[in-house]
Amino acid sequence: MLGQSLSHAAAQKRLKAEMASVDAALSAERSAHARAIQNRDTIIADLRLQLHGHKKHRFGSKSESSAQLTLELILEEMEIEQAAETDDEDASSDAEAKPPRTPRKRKPFPKNLKRVQTTITPSDACTDCGGSFKVLGTDVMEELEYVPGHYIVNQIGRPRLACTCCEKVVQAEMPSRPIPKSFVGPALMAHILCCKYGYHLPLYRQSQMFANEGIDLSGSLMAGWVGKCTKLLERVSDAIRDHVFEAQAIFMDDTTVKLLQKGKGRGKNKTKTARLWVYARKENTWASGVPPAVWYQFSTSRGAEHPSQHLATYEGFAHADAYAGYNDAYRTGRIKEMACIAHVRREIFDLYESTKLPVAGEAVLRIKKLYDVETQARFLPASERVALRQEYAKPIFDDLEVWLKEQLGKISSKTPLAKAIKYALARLPKARPYLDHGFLESDNNTAENAVHPVAVGRKNYLFMGSEAGGKSAAIAYTLIETAKMNKVNPEAWLAWVLERIQDHPANRINDLMPWAYQDMINAKTAEAEAKGAA
Repeated sequence: MLGQSLSHAAAQKRLKAEMASVDAALSAERSAHARAIQNRDTIIADLRLQLHGHKKHRFGSKSESSAQLTLELILEEMEIEQAAETDDEDASSDAEAKPPRTPRKRKPFPKNLKRVQTTITPSDACTDCGGSFKVLGTDVMEELEYVPGHYIVNQIGRPRLACTCCEKVVQAEMPSRPIPKSFVGPALMAHILCCKYGYHLPLYRQSQMFANEGIDLSGSLMAGWVGKCTKLLERVSDAIRDHVFEAQAIFMDDTTVKLLQKGKGRGKNKTKTARLWVYARKENTWASGVPPAVWYQFSTSRGAEHPSQHLATYEGFAHADAYAGYNDAYRTGRIKEMACIAHVRREIFDLYESTKLPVAGEAVLRIKKLYDVETQARFLPASERVALRQEYAKPIFDDLEVWLKEQLGKISSKTPLAKAIKYALARLPKARPYLDHGFLESDNNTAENAVHPVAVGRKNYLFMGSEAGGKSAAIAYTLIETAKMNKVNPEAWLAWVLERIQDHPANRINDLMPWAYQDMINAKTAEAEAKGAA
């Protein structure tokens, strides 16, 4: 019996050892499977994100509206609730009739449009008794119509006059013109500039449009005009730059354009990636009253020396993305960085849109609360904006940082979500200054909006023909987009400027700014209305 007991104990010991070995093997296998699953999930998330990026590039981007995300989440919850509590009753019996649709009210047509009156009468006399009619009232319907534009030829005569006494011959001087010894008028030159850079019509297309009217204007001829004209307007662009850099805070960004490089031999031309830099000032959101403006600059590369050179005279805050090329400017101490919360949100929103991760959705909704505060603060004076942000936005901002750090500790550092959270945690401290300064914004959308016309234009003209062409484009964009920001007709303003800039004193260039032009137009309109009322 003792032998059996010892044998049984030895067997149990061996069995326990085998079981421990099996458990260790199973544990190692489970760990290997867990790592494999985690690696697979990371790869799948990366591939989904790449696929989403390719789809976005090919088919266009979807709206980033946080309301859309909120609606998606609400609909998901409603569908779950409906599936759990399915009711066989016909819901259509409880459906209420839709209220009648309110007719849409359109804005009246501008008063300065020419009115062509047409009167329609049923007959000259009554068909029953043959009597004449008297007018009781008139129903007037306004219809908007289009009359194709037309061109005119200005004939400027300068008679040579001889004195009848001494036979001296005199002749009036030729009036100054935008481009001396050319036959282009100021309004036509403004039209060509706005069509190319404001409405994205390349010069060869404009040449075809002129040909339809029987006017021979080649693309190369107009290109020469554009180069000379933008050179003439450069001092107006410089004045806009000075106005932008007088701000306490600016918005800056850059975008790519193609620059043509001539190769050796026919068909050997290539393009390289160049840059258009944007520096904007917009202060109406905090009731400043200072006119907005935007200044563009062209460069052949994205080197850090370019923004450093552009910002050499600026001192203040700069809203910008995370481009490292701005760091040299920040190191001077003159310029303080203000990070963009919209970029933080975009990284996380793109991840949610492609993977539907709940953590990403929660992060977007938390950032939405910051923008809800900004909606209330919009157009308030700077001091009131600070008070509102300190009371409502600061607690949300602080909680967001703490919450993101907690989520980062729960996930693998190799996942796309972890990368997005790390980016957010790196940028949020640099976005914090907006909580303490009412003249700052929470994002850099002003600069991104200024970049948009360039992005649309490059799809039409495809590339800049030369470095000089890039500089001309920067000047034209500066003038046209600044006029648009001030709700000034850029074509009318440019025609007005080109008509007088040759003789205009250099020390009074600010009198040619778009807001000065608009003030003049408003004063003339008020004077005309006063005379009409009198």
